[in-house]
Amino acid sequence: MRGVMRHWTWAVPAFAWILLAASFGGVAPIALLSTALILTVLAAVHHAELIAHKVGEPFGTFVLAIAVTVIELGLIVTLMSAGKAGAETLARDTVFAAVMIILNGLVGVCILIGAIYHREQIFQQTGVSASLATLCALTVLTLVLPNFTLTTPGPIYSSSQLTFVAIVSFLLYATFVSVQTVRHRDYFLPPKSKAPDLDVHADPPTTQAAVFSFALLIACLGAVVLLAKGLAPVIEQGVANAGAPHSVVGVIIAALVLLPESVAAVRAAAANRLQTSLNLGLGSALATIGLTIPAVAALSLMADLPITLGLDAKSIILLFLTLLVSTLTLGTGKTTILQGVVHLVIFGVYLFLTVVP
Repeated sequence: MRGVMRHWTWAVPAFAWILLAASFGGVAPIALLSTALILTVLAAVHHAELIAHKVGEPFGTFVLAIAVTVIELGLIVTLMSAGKAGAETLARDTVFAAVMIILNGLVGVCILIGAIYHREQIFQQTGVSASLATLCALTVLTLVLPNFTLTTPGPIYSSSQLTFVAIVSFLLYATFVSVQTVRHRDYFLPPKSKAPDLDVHADPPTTQAAVFSFALLIACLGAVVLLAKGLAPVIEQGVANAGAPHSVVGVIIAALVLLPESVAAVRAAAANRLQTSLNLGLGSALATIGLTIPAVAALSLMADLPITLGLDAKSIILLFLTLLVSTLTLGTGKTTILQGVVHLVIFGVYLFLTVVP
């Protein structure tokens, strides 16, 4: 058993590809596909974390965010390509769910856990404010503005509008990455006032180990996309059989993709490294919009697939409330237990109204 635990990070993607090869042309058991998908996502994030540890902060969180976004994009594109009812809103539902899970669920849990262990935590307000400013612009441009354009009726962009917004979204994200990793890298590092022993980590992996992890990361990402293709009909059918709204599919996708990264962020908060937690969470939210929306828009334009981006009135109110509270919470450079509870209450309301609209 110890040997299996030691080698699971390469055994899991190998098992996933063997399962895919065996199920080619046939139908594999759903439970086996689901288990393989979850384990492969965990392995992918593990290898991304190893690479992140090798390159250091804040590059590390950027690598992890990109890996998670690729997985999410693969799941969205797979389900959209199936062309079933509700596929046109899947990208919107998944991106909105990811933003709500990160800004309310993940940030709330990290602040709450950090407050329980350390009473009050500090972080670099400059970097977090830059992340929130970019995130506010991206969410409003992609999820709110389509409801108020006049070229096409309904909460959708015309082809030219969709192209323009996709380009702008990518440029915003690319500018943020440039600021985070090059121009103002120090804004996203832990505050210097922290005790030095709080920033002690394990030794980074060797270059050979990092290269091996990169190869396994690519293998994991490919396996996740193919496994998701096999599970796509089951997920949608299960939601339909439960009588839940189709938007629940987006919540399931976002929760599955963000689970491993959320565990890493919570562990960092418990270790009094809230800056790392916020880098992980906000970076993933930005990558989700700045990379996923342009990619899905390109797919929609090339394959002539319908795509609906505009949120309904209820979701717009929850989004604005989330952005407002997040700005107030992360606008002082310090956090307390009250802020964590407020975010978790909003997250609970979002989940309840998603299932019972």
